[in-house]
Amino acid sequence: MTHPIRILIADDHTMVRQGLSQLCNAEADMEVIGQAADGQEACRMTSLVEPDVVVMDINMPVLDGVQATRYITKENPDIGVIILTMYRQDQHVFEAIKAGARAYLLKDADSDELLRAIRTVAGGEALLDSSIALKMMDEFRRLQGDPVGADGITQLTERELDILRLVAQGLENIEIGDQLGLSEKTIRNRLTTIFEKLHVNNRIQAALYALRQGLVSLDEENS
Repeated sequence: MTHPIRILIADDHTMVRQGLSQLCNAEADMEVIGQAADGQEACRMTSLVEPDVVVMDINMPVLDGVQATRYITKENPDIGVIILTMYRQDQHVFEAIKAGARAYLLKDADSDELLRAIRTVAGGEALLDSSIALKMMDEFRRLQGDPVGADGITQLTERELDILRLVAQGLENIEIGDQLGLSEKTIRNRLTTIFEKLHVNNRIQAALYALRQGLVSLDEENS
């Protein structure tokens, strides 16, 4: 990314917005280009300023973080949404991940964690806590039918399966490339093909697909 990471902060507490803005603007590769006090304003401003990343509080008036995330990711899937929450097991976090959020952080996370998450998401990557992965797996088991099913695996080459397994283990593109002897650009291109074949939209959905189909175990994912 040649320009600074363009960030929108969405939180209904003024002091939180100001604090996050100061933190991000102090980084040479980041720029806060807008602030929103509720979910509806976040959606409107996202359309106007076109950020790379939205740091989204999950509990906001008018539209909550889940509804706003669903709208933003539908209108512009390239925008990365990071959910902020007070509670690790918040059911709304689970819903936000399903809606397309790429990462979530606890509000008491340290500043380095937030900055790392912003850079990771801006680079097209995702951060998924194992507790959320388990909850999503449980939810999928309750669903009837599978829009992709095991047939999606048969469409993948052996190298694509290798990449998918490493994605499910939480590795980033550069780490996958190092393991497989491929460039980061090649991994990125291969992932686009994998997403198309599996009819998924992002790394989280691909990783969960791999888990569900038994391509990798949760033990491996957490190792």
